[in-house]
Amino acid sequence: MATLRRKIALSILGVVVGALTALAYTLSHDSPCQPGPALTRGASTMKAIVRRCYGPPDVLALEEIAKPVPAEDQLLVRIRAASVNPADWHYVRGEPYLLRMDAGFGAPRNPRVGIDFSGIVEAVGKDVTRFEPGDEVFGGSNGSLAEYIVIDEDGNLTRKPANISFDEAAAVNVGALTSLQALRDGGGVKAGQKVLINGSSGGVGTYAVQLAKWLGAEVTAVCSTRNVELVRSLGADHVVDYTKEDFTQGAARYDVVMDNVVNRPILEIRRILEPEGKYLIVGGGGPDVDPWIGAFKAAIKAMVLSWFVDQDLRFFLSHWSAEDLGTIAGLLESGKVRSVIDRRYPLAEAAEAMRYLEGGRARGKVIVTMNGGPESPGIL
Repeated sequence: MATLRRKIALSILGVVVGALTALAYTLSHDSPCQPGPALTRGASTMKAIVRRCYGPPDVLALEEIAKPVPAEDQLLVRIRAASVNPADWHYVRGEPYLLRMDAGFGAPRNPRVGIDFSGIVEAVGKDVTRFEPGDEVFGGSNGSLAEYIVIDEDGNLTRKPANISFDEAAAVNVGALTSLQALRDGGGVKAGQKVLINGSSGGVGTYAVQLAKWLGAEVTAVCSTRNVELVRSLGADHVVDYTKEDFTQGAARYDVVMDNVVNRPILEIRRILEPEGKYLIVGGGGPDVDPWIGAFKAAIKAMVLSWFVDQDLRFFLSHWSAEDLGTIAGLLESGKVRSVIDRRYPLAEAAEAMRYLEGGRARGKVIVTMNGGPESPGIL
């Protein structure tokens, strides 16, 4: 009987190991790039950035594809500017591999790239009532690295304030939404609390510093020497230059630590948190991290450790919200928040924009414009 049980156990183990091996191969397998489908003769077309296989920015290509047609409850938006985000290169590379369960095995199901955009409404479906042709809008929708997109009327978009540029508006969606929701909802930041932003000079961090101040917090920003004056200009009360000082060894304690880079062990972060403080992981890791789980490794550690301590340690994911975009639009219009732009690239050079972002040195946002423009105009 014992021998039979041992055989059954070994058989089950073999099946499990085989299944896991097959899943690992399926997730990590990269199919070769394939040409796109032929266009219908006479069809309206547009230029768009696509990737038809997973890989580094080199897999991105500028192609002529079919121009979308809005459904009855959709808008057709002519894009004026877009921005690139870490989420974009994760999906371009298909890493961490677990993303492929959503994006597609072997090759992406949807070849389009990009999320953030700003532009002008060109046409609307017959059921659309809140927007009309000529409206200037911004927000987020899949496939924004293109000349046109369609988006639902109740989708993630809002009107662009007249006093900000299309480039500034295109920078907003992922960076500002993530910052607002992480600080307000995840961190519950209130006036008078102490907040530390680790990674304060990037696409999320530059908004986080400003929004934490707007919420009434005393803000400490962590950045490198070259970005000290930038984050001070955004309203940071204190700035820690990580090339000269270890922010986890200071005497200050914080109610909320928002971590955009995840470059310090979680036990070191805990020592600067108040006993019931909150630690929010909202980013971290580059293309050179473990391709299987990437930055999720820190999130898993935080989740497990949080079960045993009073401090709230978590990975935070934002969600699309037209209402929150409207809030940010009001802050942009009033001048309480501004977009920081590092570089601009024309659509044809979107791969270079993605490569620059992957380098981890961008100050604020990297913009892709539909009408060319200077590549490195400095910071707005």
